[in-house]
Amino acid sequence: MKKTLIASAIAAATISGTALAQESNLPTVYGNIQYAITHNNVDGGDSDIAHNDNGSTIGVKHDHEIAPGITGFLKIELDGIDADDKSKGRGRIKLDEAYIGVKGNSFGQVWVGSDDSLYETTIDQIVNYYEVAARNIGGSYTTGEGDLVQYMTPSFGGLKLGAAAQVNGDGDTQSGGKSYPYQLAAIYSVDALSLAFAMDSNDGDTSYSSGTVEAPKSNENTYGVRVAYSMDALGASLEYQTRKDAYDIVGVQGTYTLGKNVFALSYEMAEADGVSGDAKRDTIALQALHNLSSNMYVYVEGNLSGGDDGVYGVADKSEASSVSVGATYYF
Repeated sequence: MKKTLIASAIAAATISGTALAQESNLPTVYGNIQYAITHNNVDGGDSDIAHNDNGSTIGVKHDHEIAPGITGFLKIELDGIDADDKSKGRGRIKLDEAYIGVKGNSFGQVWVGSDDSLYETTIDQIVNYYEVAARNIGGSYTTGEGDLVQYMTPSFGGLKLGAAAQVNGDGDTQSGGKSYPYQLAAIYSVDALSLAFAMDSNDGDTSYSSGTVEAPKSNENTYGVRVAYSMDALGASLEYQTRKDAYDIVGVQGTYTLGKNVFALSYEMAEADGVSGDAKRDTIALQALHNLSSNMYVYVEGNLSGGDDGVYGVADKSEASSVSVGATYYF
């Protein structure tokens, strides 16, 4: 599940390897194995414990200078390895990211292919921070992660603008045929403060939407804002996302780094609009992570969730919880 911390760790760990690869024009190979044991419990409902692969991946990336100040790049990443179960390994590996692009200091960056969408990377970061995120609440924005054309400007005094469009042809059955959903974003950073705004047109087929209690199907635009502040070991962020006739979601998170340890605490609340009772649910998430080395870390995280009766599938009940213990090795 986890993307943000893994991506940052891989980038930091491969700096020297990337430099060497560029000298010889060889690609950089990276990857990780992620394991977690998770206990889930729903009051009045199911209770289980399971050992799972938590999103192990392997990938290749490369860049080269096309002309002075202009760089071409590619990335391809595979997941679905199911490292915890040998019987599931064959035939289950699937594409996660695959794109090519060009970047330069004067015009920014443009890339085409399959990648995390602009809205996700700009706004929906609390749910992506956690490793397992068993009961965290993410936004519902329906533009997919494939067939994307994305662009990000260079920084203009701390301001960056971005745009993304998904190009769906008549034969794209998942999207319901021809459509061109798009996303727009603006990010302003100054010193330790970062402000971001983004929207998703949700113009693809509404089957992209999960249609869950907190986010029933809706073709209305999604809008999100995020404010983040970091100072030395402390970090804080606030997210708000809304979609007419669908939901409102708010989330707040704080992080603290102490040596090799990182602690995170967050609260997220979702209120659905347009369903019976305008159902609400919320969750408190806590994580303690310890870096064993520059290539391996372990963690414990948990969620305590509540809401209106029935939001977790049990009538007249409204509580659920999860606890996960995991480890990740990356290179």
